[in-house]
Amino acid sequence: MSESAPSSAEKRPEFRNIHAFRDLPGYRWPPAAVVSGMHRASGLMMFLLLPFIIWMFDTSISSEISFARFRSAFNLGMLGLPGLIWKLVALALIWAYLHHFLAGLRHLWMDASHAAVSKEFGKSSALIVMSMSVGLTLVLGAKLFGIY
Repeated sequence: MSESAPSSAEKRPEFRNIHAFRDLPGYRWPPAAVVSGMHRASGLMMFLLLPFIIWMFDTSISSEISFARFRSAFNLGMLGLPGLIWKLVALALIWAYLHHFLAGLRHLWMDASHAAVSKEFGKSSALIVMSMSVGLTLVLGAKLFGIY
């Protein structure tokens, strides 16, 4: 009743043991997978740094004195850490917000449009999201560090 597969066909290899240290470093992630992973990482980063975000917002709008304290934290430092560290944390938050926002728009577009679900669109939109998030972070980072 049932016919078996022809004997001339090659048997596909079976991978039962994947070694993380040997096999995974050589694996190349497609851009869509990188953007998806970075979307999750940026969301986690924003969630974990939420107390810092609330502090920044509160001290920046409370009064002129608290705004001066806010600025001195970025210039002179705070809690024994130099101002450069606080600027780098703020820069990481800038990147996390921009990337999470742009990748979220990409995911919404792909959910809403059936024409946007293809390998080509996934790759091109992922590259656009990565380049825009890094580019905008560089522009806002230049402003944060006083380059312009």
